[in-house]
Amino acid sequence: MMERKGRFRHQSLQDRKSIQKLLDAVKRGIAKGELEFGDDTGEITLEPKGLMTLRVTATQEDGQSRLDLRLTWTNDSENGKDSGKLKVKGG
Repeated sequence: MMERKGRFRHQSLQDRKSIQKLLDAVKRGIAKGELEFGDDTGEITLEPKGLMTLRVTATQEDGQSRLDLRLTWTNDSENGKDSGKLKVKGG
């Protein structure tokens, strides 16, 4: 859903395999330095470069689980906060 110029948002139900393919595409886009997102309502291209801030939030409440991954970057990458080394375990 395109909310305003310079912003892209999409929501849909996906299975684990589809999510894995999407995350693989994000991984390749970061490596390439170009991320393209789009659907029937709009599209956006981002160009990640330099140091990036990674924020991970994982919660379990009331029978619901949620994982938020946020990457941010600017031309001046020295302003980020560092919480130490991130540990992630998969199955």
